Amino acid sequence: MDIDYIENEVSLLQPPAVQRRRIRPVDDAHPFDLDAYISGYSGRTAFDRLVHIISTCPTLAPQALKLAFAQIEELRDPTLYQIAMNAYDAVADLPEVQLPPTSELCSVNTVWCEEVTKKNQAERTKLEVELKTYSNNMIKESIRMGHRDLGDFYRATGDYTQALKHYSKSREFCSTSQHVLDMCLSVLELVIEQRNYAHISSYVFKADGALDTASAAAASNPAVGSNNVSAVPLPKKSAEREQVQSKLDFAMALFHLGQANYEKAAQFFLKVGPPDSLGDWIGKLVAPGDFAVYGTLCALPSMSRSAIKSQLTGNAIFSAYIEQEPYVRDLIQSYLSSDFKNVLEVLERYSTRHYVDIHMYSHVYDLTNLIRNVAVVLYFQPFQTIRLDRMSAAFGWTVDEVEREVVALIQSGQIQGRVDSQNKASDTSRKVDHRAELFARAIKTAAEIQSTNRKLLLRMRLQQADLVVKPPKSRREQERATDMLQGD
Repeated sequence: MDIDYIENEVSLLQPPAVQRRRIRPVDDAHPFDLDAYISGYSGRTAFDRLVHIISTCPTLAPQALKLAFAQIEELRDPTLYQIAMNAYDAVADLPEVQLPPTSELCSVNTVWCEEVTKKNQAERTKLEVELKTYSNNMIKESIRMGHRDLGDFYRATGDYTQALKHYSKSREFCSTSQHVLDMCLSVLELVIEQRNYAHISSYVFKADGALDTASAAAASNPAVGSNNVSAVPLPKKSAEREQVQSKLDFAMALFHLGQANYEKAAQFFLKVGPPDSLGDWIGKLVAPGDFAVYGTLCALPSMSRSAIKSQLTGNAIFSAYIEQEPYVRDLIQSYLSSDFKNVLEVLERYSTRHYVDIHMYSHVYDLTNLIRNVAVVLYFQPFQTIRLDRMSAAFGWTVDEVEREVVALIQSGQIQGRVDSQNKASDTSRKVDHRAELFARAIKTAAEIQSTNRKLLLRMRLQQADLVVKPPKSRREQERATDMLQGD
């Protein structure tokens, strides 16, 4: 199965006009602590996030470049040096950005590059020879492990195409459902790391099938032994299933987020278990605070306030994630208390934090607009007539901005009403003619009854004229016998 990988350099080769729209400030009005943020990640994910920060926040680009160079020496891919420098140079070339040259900040460790390249070459040769030996000896389990080890090696060295090839090849030699499950989880880590969301769902479904099979086998095996022995392993199996299920829920949440299906994404983010249930994915792919940001931003525009109160603030597991990002609790409480001015201020203040996230940055603009639109609709619900100047004070906008927002929502059908531009007021009262609605429902019901009766009359006339095609005699006898058996 071919997968179109998303290379890190793609976003850096966009036109300058596109990049200028993504540039985010870091100042007192938009605080962001790079050291505290990046400390929650490790491995290739930490490097990818640093490169994204370089291309998003020029103010932090020199510091992020130094951290990226330090992170590279903890990995096994010397080509990452060029990726980081390309990202820095692309931002430095923007006309409004003034950055020092790369040579003044840090330098490439050529000695380390040569050593790692030699070690990678030697290990690749060793693993390929081992796999060839296993293939000649036709040892199925050893062949599977050989492909798995080569997949891990190519992933560590940055060759994701070869990594996926060997992971997929190992499935042909899986002898148990647990082996299939391990292969699916390895591929999911790979595609999540590359942000290739479109292919997540297929491997989640395969992993679900393997997980069900493994659970069924685990449940049936203890039944063979005595009752005392069978009672011991069940909690362990349940804990293992919960850990795998949390990983699959997180993967499906990212899949729906990538498809801009924010309601489904919120549901899966809220289903994820505690950090312990995600195992080594915490830090390797995601940080605990990310769940608070992902789940909240997806839930606010897509869920009702009662659902938000019960599933976000009333959810003990999700509340633990919220503690990692304290401003998220303030955002939720302001939304529930209809303090929409503070909601918009919090979203703007922490917009840099949202834009530097490699999974969320392409959705932040749309999600912010959706939250703003929902807030305006909620503000309108209790009133029949609203003065735009009072609404501008409630949202922190000018009267003209409020008028534009309200007109846009009326045109899209989200608000039923009219705007009085002269008196700067909005009338949402809509006269409902209950008598006309009653007659409309009656006419619709009568039309449905008339259509049904015509069909029945047509069938009766066809039977009278003997124009109904009857089933063969043997089939009629078989149906009659079946009816008699059912009657007995």
